[in-house]
Amino acid sequence: MYGPAAQSFIFSCEDLMGKVKVTFQPESTEAEAQTGEKLIEVTERASIDVNNLCGGQGVCGKCRVRIKKGKVGLTDKVIRKLSRKEIEQGFTLACQAEVLEDDLEVWIPPESKTDVQIQISDYVVASDGQAPLISPEYEPAPIVRPLSMKYLLELPVPSIEDSLSDLERIYRAIRKKIPEYPNIHAHFSCLWGLSGLLRANDWKITATVNHRDHDCPMIRNIEGGDTTAANMGVAIDIGTTTIAAQLIDLRTGAILDAQAGNNSQARYGQDVVSRMIAACGKNGVTPLTDAVVFTANSLIDSLVKKNKIKHRDITSIVAAGNTVMTHLLLGIEPCNIRFDPYIPAAAQFPQFQTEEVALRANPKAFLHCVPCVSSYVGGDITAGVYACGMHDQEEISALIDVGTNGEIVIGNNEWLVCCSASAGPAFEGAGIKCGTKAILGAIEKISIEGDSVHYETIGNQKPIGVCGSAIIDGIAELLTSRIIDQSGKFINLDHPMVQVVDEVPELIVAPSEHTGTGEPIVITEDDISNLIKTKGAILAAMRVLLKTLQMDFMDLEKLYVAGGFGAHLDIEKAIFIGLLPDIPKERIRFIGNSSLAGARMALMSAQAFHRMEEIASRMTYIELSVHPDFMNEFIAALFLPHTDVQLFPSVTGKLAQRHHDNAAGS
Repeated sequence: MYGPAAQSFIFSCEDLMGKVKVTFQPESTEAEAQTGEKLIEVTERASIDVNNLCGGQGVCGKCRVRIKKGKVGLTDKVIRKLSRKEIEQGFTLACQAEVLEDDLEVWIPPESKTDVQIQISDYVVASDGQAPLISPEYEPAPIVRPLSMKYLLELPVPSIEDSLSDLERIYRAIRKKIPEYPNIHAHFSCLWGLSGLLRANDWKITATVNHRDHDCPMIRNIEGGDTTAANMGVAIDIGTTTIAAQLIDLRTGAILDAQAGNNSQARYGQDVVSRMIAACGKNGVTPLTDAVVFTANSLIDSLVKKNKIKHRDITSIVAAGNTVMTHLLLGIEPCNIRFDPYIPAAAQFPQFQTEEVALRANPKAFLHCVPCVSSYVGGDITAGVYACGMHDQEEISALIDVGTNGEIVIGNNEWLVCCSASAGPAFEGAGIKCGTKAILGAIEKISIEGDSVHYETIGNQKPIGVCGSAIIDGIAELLTSRIIDQSGKFINLDHPMVQVVDEVPELIVAPSEHTGTGEPIVITEDDISNLIKTKGAILAAMRVLLKTLQMDFMDLEKLYVAGGFGAHLDIEKAIFIGLLPDIPKERIRFIGNSSLAGARMALMSAQAFHRMEEIASRMTYIELSVHPDFMNEFIAALFLPHTDVQLFPSVTGKLAQRHHDNAAGS
């Protein structure tokens, strides 16, 4: 048992059912808790976002909190994950700490929070010619024909000579507006109260038409008077970690606003496999669906309030996400995605009425999900392919979305081949000793000059950890400074910023007196090994695709890097460690949140949505888990930058020059 300074102890409290007060600092947020509850459950109920990357399994160590007053239960996992000193200071893991009978005061350190920077911008410059062209400044874009469009109709009053039914009268009027669609029809609910509505509004009405079915558009709603000015759409990127949404004026194509937040499903684990396990467990898919819908609705509510519109003004929503996230959004069980032969319940999805999935919009609005390709290449990638325009170009391009799953697409206007590599969460800070997501205070850039280490943090705050882009910087700098070798092992233990702790060498990026945590921020040899495995999986996946096509890196005329991670990436250093292929820098382009961009394009153009359906259907998916070459390629990529140095001529040249300069200086 640890000493009396420890504020936690091992205790069984299954039979205790009292209520206690928990105060979370530094915000002084109060919440009521049941004895026997885990602290992480209390934070969720109090709407306090705390890192829970492992889904409450006690293995990631990212939900570290300090008990300032009161006592909680302490499990063996806490003892294994935290040091004796930390436990004596009152630290524990929120996912393993059980509420006992004492009122609690809990301090949540900055590095345990999830206020991650979320990518809501994109830099899309090409599409198929008719889809909108969007700049980073969010200027209005030309509208082709949005998925949901309003038409003002002024109908002639019935007479003996003109005795069409009320509905046929509407059909006749709207066919004059859109003569290219003679087979237009109305949803049956439009008939409810129709006769009275027409006569009460002197035969002046607004019809909302859903253009998803290009052969047979549907009149989805009929309103009295002119409501054409109130026609809004929402584009949503349903990410595993974060969710982003844009409010679009469907008359002009203007992006009125954007909001983003953390996906509330994080409590069930960081990655899609953890989410699938939770969804296929005893509680089923409903809790995960409720969580993602809660976050989406929070963003929609914020957009509505900030822009002084009404929920009923939203007539269409388009969502893009990976296959698992799309299933969970729609309440579809994703259980078979996990197991060979990895089959989803659906890859292309029918339109859903928003109220069927509890999204807050016009009750008659539709939710459209961008089609997926396979179990592990989803609608976010389909949207990204369309957004960057590679599907419509003659030159060979590649799209790479770097994340827990690294999805890669290679192709042009004639063919597209794709795959997904389970890269792991190292780029998001998981599995890294001082790793963190891209939150305020996260170190995002690192450089080494002689005996000194320099860094920059997000928001110019005191450093609290290192995010993915900084880890890449650090490894590249360690390699060029000859502190580590090309296998990632430390070879210069005499450098003043290198120390050995528990027989593991590490680079001190920020000493304890300069950090926001009071602890030194380091990059360890184990961290480097984890990131090498992550980058190795992505590079190996790209190599397998290229070899299958009998191509190499230089055959790629363009390489699009999507996602928030890419926005902070140093191209040269990413090439230097072998994360990106060694091709001319001008061929590499960061395109931001291409999933959100594609969802917006589909919202503003029914033709764009149809093209995405076509793109998804013609993409050839290669399953790497059974590919005979993948493991060999993966092992070959576990080197900086690669065991085959001829693949990275610019890197070998820079290393040789740096070594020559160092030798001359000595």
